Amino acid sequence: MQNGKESMHVYARPPAGRARSPPLSPIHSPRHRLGRTRSGRQAGGGGPTRPYVIRLIFLLFSFLLRRHAVLLLAPVIYISGMLLYMGTLSLDLPSSAGVARGSVYRSPEVFEHLWPAMEADNDSSFGVEKAWEYAATAGWRPCLARESEADGLPESNGYILIEANGGLNQQRSSICNAVAVAHLLNATLVIPHFHLNSVWQDNSKFGDIYDEKFFIESLAEDVRVVKKLPDEVLEQFGNMSNIYNFKVKAWTPADYYLEKVKPKLLEAGVVRFSPFANRLAYDKIPPKVQQIRCKTNFEALRFAKPIASLADVLVKRMVEKSSNTGGKYIAIHLRFEEDMVAFSCCIYDGGEQEKIEMDAARERGWRGKFTRNGRIVDPAANRVDGQCPLTPLEVGMILRGMGFRNTTPIYIAAGKIYKAEKTMLPLRQMFPYLQTKETLLSAEELAPYKKHSSRMAALDYTVCLQSEVFVSTKGGNFPQILVGHRRYLNNGHSKTIRPDTRKLAVLLDDPNISWAAFSEQLRAMRLHGDMKGHELRKSNASIYKFPAPDCMCEDPVLDTSRETNMRRVRLHL
Repeated sequence: MQNGKESMHVYARPPAGRARSPPLSPIHSPRHRLGRTRSGRQAGGGGPTRPYVIRLIFLLFSFLLRRHAVLLLAPVIYISGMLLYMGTLSLDLPSSAGVARGSVYRSPEVFEHLWPAMEADNDSSFGVEKAWEYAATAGWRPCLARESEADGLPESNGYILIEANGGLNQQRSSICNAVAVAHLLNATLVIPHFHLNSVWQDNSKFGDIYDEKFFIESLAEDVRVVKKLPDEVLEQFGNMSNIYNFKVKAWTPADYYLEKVKPKLLEAGVVRFSPFANRLAYDKIPPKVQQIRCKTNFEALRFAKPIASLADVLVKRMVEKSSNTGGKYIAIHLRFEEDMVAFSCCIYDGGEQEKIEMDAARERGWRGKFTRNGRIVDPAANRVDGQCPLTPLEVGMILRGMGFRNTTPIYIAAGKIYKAEKTMLPLRQMFPYLQTKETLLSAEELAPYKKHSSRMAALDYTVCLQSEVFVSTKGGNFPQILVGHRRYLNNGHSKTIRPDTRKLAVLLDDPNISWAAFSEQLRAMRLHGDMKGHELRKSNASIYKFPAPDCMCEDPVLDTSRETNMRRVRLHL
């Protein structure tokens, strides 16, 4: 692998067949940049007098050093020097219009300017088939301990009940954490109950989404799992509300469960946790428990047969639509739904009508949250900080800039896109071979799932998992779980594009940028993501997003052919 300097040089290398342009360094994230004036001098001062000031300070310091007084005045000198230095710096990002660069949504202007050159760019040296240079044969393989207790599991300490809240993937992490806690406490887990979320509005039960029988059997060597609390145990309490409920804080360490929960479990025979999402820390967890989390997430949680069967049909049809690229396609998790746009408090190009709609959506979904006294909403700062959901237009520009041709087959995983009739047009203009659940399945096939958002998300999850390239446009539980699953099944490489939204905010703020400069920056961003594809878990990072090294072992030689990987994927669905 190349060293750092060589890697940066690679980023600036122009595409084959294209005229060389002056080297262009990748844009740095605004958060880490210092403001500068047009002359290149740091804003806020630092003119020609600065060297004399520094020389004066140096002479004073030398004088005091000879008299040992520096020991007394050193702190004062240090603080004064720091204040003087900081006074020469500016941390804002001025533009020619006096507005912070990246704070205004100008993507439509940039697209209009770039479209003729984008349309004329016929470079065919890159495509979805060649997307990953660093997903090499050497990598990681799933590596979970398979040994079981010689005499089976010890006698159970009691039952635990949990209520998993949130959407499909938040519930998924809750299930995995519940299994881990049950193992930690040597307890019997009752199949989790799903809370009816006010946003998702899906009344699906565990067995409607996951293969319940397979789940119980897969974990039999590690944890006892039962479908319901035995009647004789429930009769002791009369009803569920009388069972002691632990209100556990987020990211609670394992010690809490052993020191606080276990004594109550032994005393009462059953405890419950409601709500139960993100209630177990990622760090300072016994290795065996970490592996049980991975086993639950990546192996035991298979979708129920009706979902799995329809998902297989969906994938098969998407592969057929991708015949010109050897069955390989891009899947995009597009988070430009109305609730996401409203929650972000970002401003786009809809004017007063957009403001009225977004204010109403915020009030419906989060009554009073954004209008209470003292709440400050700064859309410009949100955009500079990369917090605004990418529009379909921006996603298309990113992919074309990265070198993907207009014939690339793309699958869109999303809910109801905000103003889709308008916002999806430019994406279709850039990528005509666009597919969704609705275009690949008939109305009759999709009808049983329409009113169940979690089951619809499960279909999207499967198509995204089997894609050659996955594009995550916004954070959240869906991409976090999916990226980890892709790593688990693709030799540790995520095969995922995660655009740097802070850099993009600056890049998409220049209506006069050239296509060569724009595409060079995007290709550098893609290559950087490819090089980081084999990221390992760091302290406090999600075990579900980074399964290596806790749940994977290094393997120098692995077969990464599509056929091998797809067989492995199907085994775990």
